[in-house]
Amino acid sequence: MENDDVESIPWDEAQLRKIKKHPCFSKEALHLFGRIHLPVAPRCNIQCNYCVRRFDCVNESRPGVTSRVLDPEEAVERVREVLKEHHYIKVAGIAGPGEPLFNEATFETFRLLKEEFPHLLRCVSTNGLLLPERIDDLYELGVSTITVTLNAIDPEVGEKIYSWVEYNEKRYEGREAAEILLQNQLKGIKEALSRKIIVKVNTVLIPGINDAHILEIARTIGEMGVFLQNIIPLIPQYKFKDIPAPTKEEKRRVQDECGRYVRQMTHCRQCRADAAGKLGKDIKT
Repeated sequence: MENDDVESIPWDEAQLRKIKKHPCFSKEALHLFGRIHLPVAPRCNIQCNYCVRRFDCVNESRPGVTSRVLDPEEAVERVREVLKEHHYIKVAGIAGPGEPLFNEATFETFRLLKEEFPHLLRCVSTNGLLLPERIDDLYELGVSTITVTLNAIDPEVGEKIYSWVEYNEKRYEGREAAEILLQNQLKGIKEALSRKIIVKVNTVLIPGINDAHILEIARTIGEMGVFLQNIIPLIPQYKFKDIPAPTKEEKRRVQDECGRYVRQMTHCRQCRADAAGKLGKDIKT
């Protein structure tokens, strides 16, 4: 079940209009509309064993990378400049380079965007740890789409993926860290869906770690009402640098299996935190 059957979604017209303009949520929008990512969130509250965040980097194209971090005013100015020539941009998103909900600049940026560009869809990507306590703020700021990275729904699997979690000014490790993160992720997704916010789940496919577990993730989020799952192949780095990346065939097999339970995104480009333009056709800013 890919995401090109938008018309079959039993949601209201307002939600359908948002989906149809978001290139990450609709394959039909891929060639029509674009997005701009605003790198205003450098701090992070978890350490994934596959993640390396880099600033001042122009040579890599992957999540967690940006040329530089912007403050909210600089981010809005960047939107102004991009929209002057690229009217197909319909989405302003914050996806890092750290955890957006762990940075107050995220909320100030959304506030400024809502005031000056109310027509733009506002989107955020999060690890979900703080989602339950910040969901009302996101809702009031008009955030209409949320992506949650959910790599495990079993803490026994999760503890292999995360080195630590920082929550309420305390650092947790091992099983306890995985349990706290998972509990908040599932609660946050439920709270977002109850507010008619459209949710996508990103799942990193890590061979030998969670590959046999992803079908259960798909089943769970499908039952919850998540719109879309994006299975992302591992980029071997940091503690997982010696794990081979999954092949295209392995990724497709997992997508086909998970598609029985939840729509699958098949056009992801694993964007940088400062990407702008159409997916796969980024512009220089």
